[in-house]
Amino acid sequence: MKKVYLAAMLSLTTMAASAQEPNIPMFGGQQQIDVKFDEYKAAPQGFDKEREGVAKGTVKLIEYQSESVGTTRKANVYLPPKYDAKKKYSVLYLLHGIGGDENEWYRDGGVPNIIMDNLYAEGKVADMIVVMPNGRAQKDDSRAGGMGSFRAFGDFDKDLIGSLIPYIEKNFSVYADREHRAIAGLSMGGGQSLNFGLGHMDVFAYVGGFSSAPNTMRAAQLIPDVDKVKKENKLLWMVCGGADGLMNNSAQLKAFCDEKGIPCTLINYPGEGHNFVVWKYGLFNFAQLIFK
Repeated sequence: MKKVYLAAMLSLTTMAASAQEPNIPMFGGQQQIDVKFDEYKAAPQGFDKEREGVAKGTVKLIEYQSESVGTTRKANVYLPPKYDAKKKYSVLYLLHGIGGDENEWYRDGGVPNIIMDNLYAEGKVADMIVVMPNGRAQKDDSRAGGMGSFRAFGDFDKDLIGSLIPYIEKNFSVYADREHRAIAGLSMGGGQSLNFGLGHMDVFAYVGGFSSAPNTMRAAQLIPDVDKVKKENKLLWMVCGGADGLMNNSAQLKAFCDEKGIPCTLINYPGEGHNFVVWKYGLFNFAQLIFK
């Protein structure tokens, strides 16, 4: 298992400077975790395609001062169609992978604005904004960080909770309580979301991991207090491609939750690897389940 873990991290690292996350194959010799997957239901055709006659949201690039990093950092914020500062909105913090930055979801294939616009048009999501930050909590937060970025990804919760969330709550018309905050992400961001979401249930009530990477903590570390998770977590939802070598990162958590009676979803996306096909599907489904 250690060899598989190292191989996965090295494969991720080689793509750290690329806008596209690596397509990771199944690793030979990896012992698969026996887990019961939840039912896969295909997303409707065109869920991620721009449609005529649909009201459009906007994506705004913001800059905020990070106390933990000691520099000005950037994030993209999706505001839904007809965003109204007189209303209150929930917030989804949507994290990128090791090969991306604050632009990966928006510009590198994830089309979160289009997915959310279509869901709004169909009345399938609660009122929310989507914040897409840079998950590397270091002064040089470019994609070229490579191995040196692993600690910065791990330290991002300090920047997220200490600086970004307060900035969002000061500058946008949003609720400021855990019941109206969700966190999800792809690959490295999926691991961050599971680590930070379950590690800070006083901050986030909804947690999602899409093809979560080996930075994902082991289940016993993520959930030291089973009763607390049962009481406070409103949603723990995961998806991973069936041909993705990183499936076990999600499966080990799902198996633990099933054993302990913790509500948890893990969907096996048939035949897919480590790519935006899976991650767009993840956002499409996760967004419909939160804040309701």
